[in-house]
Amino acid sequence: MTSSTIFSGVSPISLPAAATGENSPLTLRDMLFFLRMRWRWIVATTFVFLAMAGIYVLTAEPTFVASTQLVIFPQVSGTEAQRSFAEDAFIEGQLEIARSSDVIGETVRALGLDTDPDFVDQAPSLQDRAKNWLMGISSESESQEAVGTGPRQAQPQAEDERIQDRAIATLLSMIGIRRVGSSTIIEISAAASTPQRAVDIADMLARQYIQKNIAMKASASRQYSEWLARFVSEQQRGLAEAASALASFTSNPRDQFKLAELQSATDARRTLYENTLNQLTEARQRITYPVSDATIVSQATLPLSKARPRSALIIAFASAVGLGVGLALAMIRHAGDRRIIRPHQIAEAGGLPFVTLLATSRRIRNGHPARFLAAGTGSSSTAAYPVIPGMAELSATVVGLRRKRRVVIGIVAVNPGGGASTIACELAALSSISGAHTLLIDAAAQKSSLSKSIAPHSSTGLVEVLENGELIQTAALALTPTLKFLPLGKVEAVTPAIRLSSRRTQLSFADLKKEFDAIFVDISAFSASPDANAIAPELDGVLVVTSHGRTSIDDTMRVIDTLRNVGAEILGAIINHAPKRIES
Repeated sequence: MTSSTIFSGVSPISLPAAATGENSPLTLRDMLFFLRMRWRWIVATTFVFLAMAGIYVLTAEPTFVASTQLVIFPQVSGTEAQRSFAEDAFIEGQLEIARSSDVIGETVRALGLDTDPDFVDQAPSLQDRAKNWLMGISSESESQEAVGTGPRQAQPQAEDERIQDRAIATLLSMIGIRRVGSSTIIEISAAASTPQRAVDIADMLARQYIQKNIAMKASASRQYSEWLARFVSEQQRGLAEAASALASFTSNPRDQFKLAELQSATDARRTLYENTLNQLTEARQRITYPVSDATIVSQATLPLSKARPRSALIIAFASAVGLGVGLALAMIRHAGDRRIIRPHQIAEAGGLPFVTLLATSRRIRNGHPARFLAAGTGSSSTAAYPVIPGMAELSATVVGLRRKRRVVIGIVAVNPGGGASTIACELAALSSISGAHTLLIDAAAQKSSLSKSIAPHSSTGLVEVLENGELIQTAALALTPTLKFLPLGKVEAVTPAIRLSSRRTQLSFADLKKEFDAIFVDISAFSASPDANAIAPELDGVLVVTSHGRTSIDDTMRVIDTLRNVGAEILGAIINHAPKRIES
């Protein structure tokens, strides 16, 4: 099993090569990394949901709820089980009576809600519209068309009925009637836009329910009284007939048993008549003085705060939903993100010996790389200029490669702007400071940033040396006693990299190895020029430079596979421009 090494700028981390076809387990470190990388998505999504919830809370019309409580007196009899069942049935019936359109309609008329524009013209909520659509209820426009198709004289009446029905439906959606636990108390609650309106609706609804209950009992008593009156008349005729028969038999008694029978029948008729007459009297009293089965025990009071919208609950719900959606979006973005953000991506996909993280590679001072300014002083100390985080570990790895006869190393970026030129000069400077005779070659024909910054006025360079090998002595500029720089020169039709690949030039890397311990070649970006494919086989190894969060893993693997196909040895990869939190 091969192994990879990742340098984070502090210490190397050994990574065993991942087995093909196996998924690595999710660790706490992976989750923390995910949160560090995607926390902006989570926070932004949560903020959007909170903003929408806040706008709704601030713009939604407040709703106040007032409640009235009544106690029911069930008129039931029988055994304990029978009374319990009958009592539940009785109370359920009273709840339905309180919800009836008669009670709601009387409440609407008593409070004048059918003439209140704020009440009648209230737009249905989104929930009500969805419910109406699902239930197949016709829209208001259809109702108006239906009214328009009738006779003209019926239109005003139909319009009034439509307004009345709409007011009843609106009020029905604003009230709630329930039984309090298993008791005989029912609670009538009403919601309205103002506290006083809620109190008025709840109290009026309770009073209308009681009046409805009284009217129903009075109607039942009236019907019962009418039936009793007819029954009393029948009993009165029967009693008169029995009394007449008894009187006729008494005047001429022939059979004592028959006399006793007639006397008993007359007494029974008289008793039934008297009982029926008493019941009729009681029924008429109930009609005159009806008593309700319910009474108000607690009238509605002004609510001190709004019932809806529930700001705290809405904010908490929006936070939870926003957090969940944010996590989902962040996970989707994280799973679909092909940009290089972790060293493991290249190490596992490319099977590279090592991957290095660099915090930055843009340390330029007065237009020149900071490392060459330090080298130009002739001092071997590096304390005056800070080393790029991760560069010291990378330099140590390169020293180890030199022991394996990897002397000529090319540095190529996947895309332009990856920082390959500055990395090359930093490696050359650190190599020279360690005492090794080092040569830095600028072969980046597309953008020769090293030549422009270090030797902008040089007249000869790599292009000229390839034509005349003896010019190497004058073209290579001595920056320090152990470091020389070979600028690009004047490029014409063919780039120096392609010319070196022909192996028919006056300069070869084999000759340079005899003079220098380490040679670093700055190559044009792979996506901008084919130079890397041409010169890479002539080198001892290549370092591939990527940009953190910008270079995709697909582009990087394409570069690695292409260079390997042409015979280049990929020594490792460098992730440049890594944030401090990743580098640490």
